[in-house]
Amino acid sequence: MLDGLGVWAESLAASPWVFVILFAFVAIDAFFPPVPSESLVIALAAVSLSTGSPDPWALAGVAAVAAFTGDIVAYTIGRRIDVHRLPLLRGRRVQSAFVWADRAFRQRPAPIIIAARYIPVGRVAVNMTAGALRYRRRSFVGLAGIAAVTWSAYSTLIGIGAGTWLHGNPLLAVVVGVTGGTAIGFLVDYVLGRVLRLRGPHEHADPHEASRASEKTTVGS
Repeated sequence: MLDGLGVWAESLAASPWVFVILFAFVAIDAFFPPVPSESLVIALAAVSLSTGSPDPWALAGVAAVAAFTGDIVAYTIGRRIDVHRLPLLRGRRVQSAFVWADRAFRQRPAPIIIAARYIPVGRVAVNMTAGALRYRRRSFVGLAGIAAVTWSAYSTLIGIGAGTWLHGNPLLAVVVGVTGGTAIGFLVDYVLGRVLRLRGPHEHADPHEASRASEKTTVGS
């Protein structure tokens, strides 16, 4: 699969539509988990070291704007819709992420919004939970902006690092970069889980609690 991603990234890098496709992938990934946005950003950054395209600064900028846009969309969906009833989000893994996000968000909302951007399913759950719990929009916008910029820089730099190290082999650079980026995402997820277990009681949140709370709770206002 990673080899296929590398080949696709090489062909996409030369396309005039590269930034349009990148924007779509990253934005949609914020509210539709199966889309691998980190992998695409890392892969394109790695390829850019060998082919000269796309420009890494433009790549990072487009990825940041797309991530911010997608996170705002996720927040708005959570604010207006009972996300636990959406067919696309009813899988066991996604529902477990919502249970985790509800508990995590109630304990430390600001750092969770930023850290969750590095966890593919986690960011969807946290941002939609922020909307469901009526977290203040102005605060969310500021934190989402910080998260988008740092996430974009992190993904781009991983790809550039892999491309620099394996400059003569762009496909291998893609594999190394994507693998490293995925490992960091798992590490962030693990550390967050450990911190939350140490700081809060062990409890099992009701998956529907966030949607009920949206009618009567305002967080962070």
